[in-house]
Amino acid sequence: MTPALLQAAASATLVALVFLCLLWESVLSPIRPGGSLLMLKALPLLLPLFGILRGKIYTYQWAPMLVLGYFCEGVVRAWSERGHSRALALAEIGLSILFVVVASWHVRVCSRQMRRM
Repeated sequence: MTPALLQAAASATLVALVFLCLLWESVLSPIRPGGSLLMLKALPLLLPLFGILRGKIYTYQWAPMLVLGYFCEGVVRAWSERGHSRALALAEIGLSILFVVVASWHVRVCSRQMRRM
């Protein structure tokens, strides 16, 4: 795969994870009616967003470590919650895994290209 395609996939999964976190805690299945302050859990995902969108390799190296926290939250909530919240937790797990795989693959492809130069 090309770095541009991997960058687009990583960007899309990170943006989807941000929107999932926001919508989950505000509209889809909030802990309290009307939303909760758990929406703020999406804020740390904005830290790597611009670096991912710009294709900065250093951001691709550390951002998967941040996203693993969201994977852990998804596992805990998928285990402990029922119904609609469980489906949202499974979506969070899937997006987290997909981002980690795509970001790692992007670093690998880019580092191979740099070695060839």
